[in-house]
Amino acid sequence: MARRTGSADLPLHNGRVPPWLAGRMATLGAVICQAIVEHYGRDELLCRLAHPFWFQSFGAVMGMDWHSSGITTSVIGALKRGLEPLGDELGVYVCGGRGRHSRRTPDELNVLGERVGVDALSLVRASRLVAKVDSAAVQDGFDLYLHGFFVTKEGQWTVVQQGMNGAKRQARRYHWHSGALSSFVDQPHTAIEGPDQGEIINLTDRRAEKSRSAQLELLANLGPDGIVGTLAKQSAHSESQQLSLPYLVMPAHHEVLASDVFARRLHGTLAAATESGLVDFPDLLLTPGVGARTVQSLAMVAEIVHGAPYRFQDPGRFSLALGGKDRHPFPVPIKVYDETIRVMQSALQKAKLGNDERLSALKRLDEQARRLERSVGGPTLEAHVARERAKSFEFGGRSVYGWEKGMAEQATRAKGRGNQK
Repeated sequence: MARRTGSADLPLHNGRVPPWLAGRMATLGAVICQAIVEHYGRDELLCRLAHPFWFQSFGAVMGMDWHSSGITTSVIGALKRGLEPLGDELGVYVCGGRGRHSRRTPDELNVLGERVGVDALSLVRASRLVAKVDSAAVQDGFDLYLHGFFVTKEGQWTVVQQGMNGAKRQARRYHWHSGALSSFVDQPHTAIEGPDQGEIINLTDRRAEKSRSAQLELLANLGPDGIVGTLAKQSAHSESQQLSLPYLVMPAHHEVLASDVFARRLHGTLAAATESGLVDFPDLLLTPGVGARTVQSLAMVAEIVHGAPYRFQDPGRFSLALGGKDRHPFPVPIKVYDETIRVMQSALQKAKLGNDERLSALKRLDEQARRLERSVGGPTLEAHVARERAKSFEFGGRSVYGWEKGMAEQATRAKGRGNQK
């Protein structure tokens, strides 16, 4: 996957991921990672995690709040739990996390080094350096509180860390990847995500090389007191030159709007599931009751596994696979979620036994959705979401507010309230 630099506005949200979703996120996240490694290898998984647009879409397809900073915490936590029992088999390990877990990263890497044989000293140094750069060399008003370190048994790594600006209720996420790293202090990020805060101090910009050298020279020749005096004289004439980065703007509104989704891509997914999915992919449907709705979810999961970088410019679209815990765009369809996991796990298990037909079928499903999007139409986003909400109770819809009630139950309660008046 091609690397890109960029940034995104990530609104801060309160609350926790409920246990019924956290467990499913860990399982689905793990099987998606397994599928990527099976098809493309461990290095490609690291590249995906270092891609901010893919990362946001990945969290959205698992039922997390599609636009919020909470995706960072929940995805890292889910993968740490889900991949832990698969670490030695998959060759991918997750260290760190939020708060106190981030501070344990060096200890976890040292233990991993003793057990697996990776160069723990260099990994610990990398972990500390990227944290120091994003907290000291890039002074953008965000205090780091999360540090996730993904590493393969070959010693390649990706770091995803996040800072918070509590006063503005905003977060900024930073992505690092060892594969393209030539210098820790000369434009090392694959991406920086967060809101535009105006001018910031970014000493990692390659145009700041002279500034870094000058600072070392000042420290050697003038000492701290001399530096303060020099800065006081020149402060009126100083000007920061910053690299202008593209932004993935994650809006503050909770609902998924038509402007957040590429409609033709959604229509392609729906068409692949309803028009030919049940005919062309019968091997995916092994349990009675699994139908077009599960195939629709699988098509979006397949796109997360196989999609090209440009496919993830609208992360909100991926929330239409399995909904969101806060009921946006609709409640999480538990029955569909569990069937999606079951089909993915079955495909992976058969692939391990030498039969990759079902895993290949998922790739064909993604390819078919892309072909169909060139020509098919479909419902408006509003109509699609309304239909999902109306049928939510049939799919076992659940959110942080509880289970969705059937229409008959709703009518009965309404009638009862009317009789009480």
